Amino acid sequence: MSDLATLVDAVAVDPLVGHPPDYHVFHKFRDRCKNLPAISTAVVWPLSDVALQGAIEAAAHGLIEPSLIGPGAAIRALAAKLGIDISKFALVEAETEEKAAEIGCIQCRTGEALAIMKGSLHTDELMKAAMNRDTGLRTARRISHVFIMDTPAYARTLLITDAAINIAPELEDKVHIVQNAIDLAHALGIAEPKVALLSAIETVNPKIKSTLDAAALCKMADRGQITGGILDGPLAFDTAVSTKAAGIKKLVSPVTGQADILVVPDLESGNMLAKQLEYLGGAQLAGIVLGARVPAILTSRADSAETRLTSCAVAVLLHYATHPAVKV
Repeated sequence: MSDLATLVDAVAVDPLVGHPPDYHVFHKFRDRCKNLPAISTAVVWPLSDVALQGAIEAAAHGLIEPSLIGPGAAIRALAAKLGIDISKFALVEAETEEKAAEIGCIQCRTGEALAIMKGSLHTDELMKAAMNRDTGLRTARRISHVFIMDTPAYARTLLITDAAINIAPELEDKVHIVQNAIDLAHALGIAEPKVALLSAIETVNPKIKSTLDAAALCKMADRGQITGGILDGPLAFDTAVSTKAAGIKKLVSPVTGQADILVVPDLESGNMLAKQLEYLGGAQLAGIVLGARVPAILTSRADSAETRLTSCAVAVLLHYATHPAVKV
């Protein structure tokens, strides 16, 4: 049973928000992957119990075909300790975390791997290799991160961006962050995602930069510079997720109370928001990095098996959104 099980039962019900009785999002993503082939995935430095087990479990569920990159002897020893058979998976030798990350990027650049997955190395080490302009995985898009939330306190899939990569994004960066999230929403089956551009208030205030950015992003969407979603902002968190709160504040919008995507002002606010929903709201969250040549699966030592599997499922859906395939 999840460590959060008792916490979920104890969550106080906010009368402004409708609460479904249980989780309702993550299993749908994995179900959609059952008719899709597993994607080859470069697993970089899987040298902790959870990193190796997570990759092998995702393979067992038919989500990925892992290529294990790191010191072969150490990976085999860890697999033996855990009682895991890795004999059918590719094992690529790399003496250092830096070299493993580089090899993972090479596999993705050459098409040998269709996704890259963080093992037990630090996120900065993997992203440093991925963001190298000459040998990494960069495209014309800015790389950004999205948390996919499954919470009993909200009846919709909820995406939060960017809470892991871009520390203090400028307006130009936010254009890419928003578009990346909209494209992911499409891959997850949300045809026209509603995008809430968050701030502390719902009016434009020249002294609060996030309100200016929100207003500019909305106008850019009006002019076709951002496509595929409905944008509104600035919006406070309560009006983004609660129609009752929006009604009290007399806000009328197709986004208020039913946001699919929450665009945060900066990394700090986004990370705190996601973790608050996880630890105080009983939410589960998965994560994916967008804007690179391939999906990048970032997992944490604290992630549950549910989260790791869902992160891999999201990568599968993201890949096949642009590379249609049918399982035979």
